[in-house]
This record gives sequence, C-alpha cells and structure tokens, in this order.
Amino acid sequence: MISRMSRPKHNETTGAAVLSIRIQPRASKNEVIRLENGGLKIRLTAPPVDNAANEALVKFLSTALSVAKSQVEIVSGHTSREKIVRIHGVSEADAKRMLNSEGE
Repeated sequence: MISRMSRPKHNETTGAAVLSIRIQPRASKNEVIRLENGGLKIRLTAPPVDNAANEALVKFLSTALSVAKSQVEIVSGHTSREKIVRIHGVSEADAKRMLNSEGE
C-alpha cells in the first residue's frame, strides 16, 4: 500500500505549482521576502479591504512569473494573510526560483 501522507506540490497533469504564501498588506512597496523556514512572504502596498490585497497579489505574481492573471488562482485563505496559491503553467521549482530572484 502506498502512503499518501503529503500531496505533491506540482501537479504533472495540469502543470501547476501550489505555493504557501504569507502576505503583508499596506507595505511601503511590493516585494518578496524569503523567510527563515524557506517559505515566502510577499509585501503588498494594497490594503486588506474589498479584496484589494488579493487582487494585488494575483497581479504581482502574474508579473513576477510572466503568466496571465487568469493563471494565478488563490485556492484558500481569501480573508487570511496565509494563502495557498495555484499557478498554472509553471512548476513549483521554477516559481520559487523566479520569486526568490525577485527578493534579492
């Protein structure tokens, strides 16, 4: 029997990366910060009201990863700072590499 303790972060059939991201709304500028635990934190200038921060996150990720905004989907955490985001057409390794280069 195969253990299914953790789901793969990259779905080979759909070609989508799934990232866990912590956002900080109302920051002075839009930027990626690498956390000590290897996670990603994204600072956004948008306030956390009227879905503005979510829309800013989608726009920021689509620009940083060179994909259409329609390819970026917030899977969970719509009203939270902790979000799970699926990006179609990009592998998890490529997404993290491109976002980490944004944060340097």
